[in-house]
Amino acid sequence: MSDEQPDKKVADQYDRGYDYTKYWDNRDYEHAAEEAAIRTLLDGRHFGRAADVGGGFGRLCLLLREYADHVTLAEPSQTQLDAAETVLAGTDIEKVRTQADDLAFEDGTLDLITMVRVMHHIPEPTKEFGELARVLKPGGTALIEVANYGHYKNRRRFKKEGKSLPTEPVSIRTVTADEPDAIAFVNHNVDTVVGQLATAGFSLQRKLSVSNLRSEKLKKALPTGLLVAVEKRLQQRLAGSDFGPSIFLELRRD
Repeated sequence: MSDEQPDKKVADQYDRGYDYTKYWDNRDYEHAAEEAAIRTLLDGRHFGRAADVGGGFGRLCLLLREYADHVTLAEPSQTQLDAAETVLAGTDIEKVRTQADDLAFEDGTLDLITMVRVMHHIPEPTKEFGELARVLKPGGTALIEVANYGHYKNRRRFKKEGKSLPTEPVSIRTVTADEPDAIAFVNHNVDTVVGQLATAGFSLQRKLSVSNLRSEKLKKALPTGLLVAVEKRLQQRLAGSDFGPSIFLELRRD
């Protein structure tokens, strides 16, 4: 791995006294940017069975329900699933405790899978991609978000230093882990991930650059509505250069 060996995967990290719902306080722009990307990629389509893999407390499940007849929140953390009881109360969204590298679905039973803000916890995603391919029907759709190490700022920095971007995942942990088996925190090379997905049986259809305006200064200076309006215009335009910190991939199961 580049720079530093990323930490290993620990599926139950969020059961260790961490309230992930609080993470989304003051992140209305980021949430709206991700919802906008999903709407763009699923626009005009409808699915039978969908699952949000690693979907936390169900943040995006209500949106998925607009595009699918049956939605399952597939999450390894019991703490997250407990929080989802409130978020998803009164809905027909199913909640299943299961991990991305060993999914509790039968072969070829899903029409749509989303996996958002999960890849930054997976340094080596071969098993996870194999599982996604197993449970998704041939011709099915997967939307996978990739934490992008090759975003604009890093590309500019590496170019200035005369270096090539790493092709392997890079640990971006900035503080010492509070547990010896702490969950990984990595960014990926998007091209490498697309190649790994192809090996698993996925074909790239489209990609979007997301959270392009992620900046505390901008968020304080400009209304969220304006930021989101500009974001929507940029997501397709900046996708070709992998500009933003988050890249959404639309994939077809071969």
